[in-house]
Amino acid sequence: MEPPSPHPDAPAPGQPLDAHYSHCFGCGDEVESGLRIRSTVGEHHVVVSTFTVTKDHQGAPGLAHGGLLTCAFDEALGTAAGNLLRVPVVTAKLETDFRRPVPVGSTLYITTKLCGRAGRKVYTSAEGRLDAADGPLAVEARALFVTVGVEHFLEHGDPEQLKELGERHSDWDVNP
Repeated sequence: MEPPSPHPDAPAPGQPLDAHYSHCFGCGDEVESGLRIRSTVGEHHVVVSTFTVTKDHQGAPGLAHGGLLTCAFDEALGTAAGNLLRVPVVTAKLETDFRRPVPVGSTLYITTKLCGRAGRKVYTSAEGRLDAADGPLAVEARALFVTVGVEHFLEHGDPEQLKELGERHSDWDVNP
């Protein structure tokens, strides 16, 4: 399967990506113990996301919780798919491989690429490295996302809170 081409209006390399929603646990600034992931478009149609593991993110003493790391990858993979293709996507399947522990206080660098697209399905993969983009490999993940229309969020979400989301992404292809 060929990697999909980014949307012609996709953000350019070097461009930081804003949080898609301020109350998102993954990227928003309004969630005190959230991940506060920051993402930037990289060269060759990848997105590099970073987050620093705090004591609020631990499972075992001094180590990041595995489910929380999976959450971070869900956010990074979805951010890449949505922003590079400029369509809303939701997670259909997510697989995470843990290669080494991620200590509290470390920063995880997650590099995500688009792997393929078939109809509404979008395939992505990512690797997370400790404390530098070329640091030791800690986590790998693959995901399948499905593109959805605005009706998905209207039917299942909070219509009042959706206003912010709609304002941030009014130029996306909601029903391609």
